[in-house]
Amino acid sequence: MLRMTHDLFRTDSYLTECTATVTAITAQGIVLDRTVFYPLGGGQAGDTGILILANGQKIAITDTRKGKSEEGIFNDKIAHIPNPDVLEALLNTEQIGNIELRLGDVVTARIDWARRHRMMRFHTCTHLLCHVVPQLVNGCSITPDYARLDFNMTDPLDKEVLSAAIAKLVDAALPVTLGTITDAELDANPALVKSMSVQPPRGSGQIRTIGIGTSTLIDLQPCGGTHVANTAEIGQIVVTKIEKKSATTRRVVLGFAA
Repeated sequence: MLRMTHDLFRTDSYLTECTATVTAITAQGIVLDRTVFYPLGGGQAGDTGILILANGQKIAITDTRKGKSEEGIFNDKIAHIPNPDVLEALLNTEQIGNIELRLGDVVTARIDWARRHRMMRFHTCTHLLCHVVPQLVNGCSITPDYARLDFNMTDPLDKEVLSAAIAKLVDAALPVTLGTITDAELDANPALVKSMSVQPPRGSGQIRTIGIGTSTLIDLQPCGGTHVANTAEIGQIVVTKIEKKSATTRRVVLGFAA
């Protein structure tokens, strides 16, 4: 049985690289025993970057996904996805130039930090938006270029009002803290879950949370994504668009200020 991938980004979003051992090469991608690459999930896009081999050669990683069993069930592995031709060659144990990868090889996994940091800023900003618009979320997307939240609501929203409220929270330089709660604690306070479509993973005994604020938290919710350490690091992000997606859905799109 393949060992799980130790997800280093869960405890430190600022790690940009790590050494790791190749535990599998499958049709899903390259599996390592540990990684700093965040896999697509919770609305946040998967990381890109490179794997640096012992001989200095590099394999470009174009996406990162959670591993799946043959039955399509997510498991504890993380697949680093190279270009299709490279993956096909690796599966067939062929060599492309000086690129040759085998089970047990030690590599350096390095993310595209500039891209990741943009998503960390956006992801933290969506938590601020949840405070500004205290409604349930029924869809989200976090990319390097924009983020969006779909709120389950019928009331109209104003771009300028929301942008000003977000800017005030950014300027307040509020700490962003990582914590945990138990399944029982979440059951006792189900309002902590802001999403209607994504439920926090259970079964491990501890559920990861993100809190924003000092003595009084302005936001606390289960979240497995990557975030900045302080709201001041978010910088200038504004509401670029508000759409009425349905009778009961208002979409708010965030972008970097011009």
